[in-house]
Amino acid sequence: MPKATKPSEPNLGKYAIVEASGQQFWLEPNRYYDLDRIKAKVDEVITLDKVLLINSGKTTTLGKPYIKGATVKLKVLEHRRGPKLIIYKMRPKKKTRRKNGHRQELTRVMVQSISSGEKATSTSKATS
Repeated sequence: MPKATKPSEPNLGKYAIVEASGQQFWLEPNRYYDLDRIKAKVDEVITLDKVLLINSGKTTTLGKPYIKGATVKLKVLEHRRGPKLIIYKMRPKKKTRRKNGHRQELTRVMVQSISSGEKATSTSKATS
């Protein structure tokens, strides 16, 4: 009979869960993400203050619903468009067909730092 082994847990490190554009995102430092279009210029640093959860690697802080004083700083890399989606509607036996396409407007951002109010969790060494 084989031994039962404990599945290895992935090393999650530092991360934050924030609310942006009506959705929740899991953000990690020094990674880029595509969010819905944000009205900001390229290379501008924006701050998200609707932080729901912060994990610093050792402790986890959960907000009710948000963590007071917690912020996530994002740098806008570019404005882009998502992949084209084709919407095709057809009513059988009615000779009714409608084809439509859609591309979502996106903003690509890089997470610079995650701060929980009293201390900042940042791994970037470059300064702007």
